[in-house]
Amino acid sequence: MKADTIDQITVTKKKNKGIPSNTLQQVLAFSSLVVLVIFFSFASSSFMQWSNIVGILLSTAVIGILALGATFVIITGGIDLSVGTVMTLSSVITGIIIVNSDLPIIVGVVGGILTGALCGLLCGLAITKLKIPPFVATLAMMMIAKGLALVISKAAPIYFTDKPMFTKIALGSIIPGISIPNAVIIFFVLGIIAAIILSKTILGRFNLAIGSNEDATKLSGVNVDYWKMTIYTLAGAFTGIAGVLMASRLNSAQPALGQGYELEAIAAVVIGGTSLSGGKGTIIGTIIGALIMSVLTNGLRVLSIPQEWQTVVVGFVIILAVYMDILRRGKG
Repeated sequence: MKADTIDQITVTKKKNKGIPSNTLQQVLAFSSLVVLVIFFSFASSSFMQWSNIVGILLSTAVIGILALGATFVIITGGIDLSVGTVMTLSSVITGIIIVNSDLPIIVGVVGGILTGALCGLLCGLAITKLKIPPFVATLAMMMIAKGLALVISKAAPIYFTDKPMFTKIALGSIIPGISIPNAVIIFFVLGIIAAIILSKTILGRFNLAIGSNEDATKLSGVNVDYWKMTIYTLAGAFTGIAGVLMASRLNSAQPALGQGYELEAIAAVVIGGTSLSGGKGTIIGTIIGALIMSVLTNGLRVLSIPQEWQTVVVGFVIILAVYMDILRRGKG
C-alpha cells in the first residue's frame, strides 16, 4: 500500500509537470555540449588533442562525482553547499591515514569515503532532527570541514610521493591499450550505479516522492527523516570518493583546495535538468551537465582567458542554469 501511494505521488507529479520536460532538457543540454565542443575545436587547434580531452574527462570525473551525490540531495528539494570542502577533508583524512600513519592504501581510501559519508550523515541529522534549513546546515558543514582540513593537516599539503600505487587509483588505466584514466572509468561506473539507485530502488522512489510532495509522503507512512538522512549520507559518500580521486590525481592532499567546487557541481545538476524545487531529475542529465562545465572551463583555459574572467563566465552560467530551472517550473 505504501509503495503504491508513493508511485501515485510521483506519477501525479510527472503528469502535472509534463513527462517530456526531462527529455527535452537533456536534449537541450546535450546540444549545448555539442555546440561548445565545436566552437572550441574551431577556436583552438589544441582543444581536440587527446591529452586535452583526457584532461577534460579527468576534471569531469571529480566535478561529476560531486554532482552525482548532489543530484539526490537536490531532488529532495534540499541543497548541499559543503561538497567542496568535505571533498578536501576526505582527501586530508586519506593522506593522514596513508602517509602519516603509514597504513595500507585501502584503509586510507575507505577512511576518506567514510569521512564524506559521516559529514553527509551529520548534515542529514541537523536538517531532520534539529530542523535546520539545508542551506544553513550545509553552509555550517562547509565551514567546519574547511577548518578541520586545515587543522588536521596543519595547513600543509600531504604528499603521496612514497606511495606510487595511490596515484594509479586515478591516473592508472585498467583497460589494456586504451589510455583512459581510472578516475574517468570510476565516474561512469558510479553514474550507472547512481542511475540504478534513482530509478530502480526504493531509495530512489522515496527520493523522488519526498521532493515531489514531502507532506503527502509522510502521510503515506514513510519515515521521511530516515530517508533524508540516508540520502545525505549517500551524497556524502560520493563526495568522499571524489576527495580520494582528487588526492590521487594531484598526488597530494591540498587542505586549502575545494571551496568553489560545490557551485560547479550544483550548476552541473541544474543544467542537466534537475529541478531546484525538487521531485525531478536524472543522472544522465547530471553527467551531461558536468561535461558542459568541464568543457567550458577547459575551453576558456585553452583560449588563454584569464582566470578571473573564467570565474565570471562560470558565474553567468550558474545564473543561466537557475533561470532555466525557473522557466521550466513556470511552464509546468
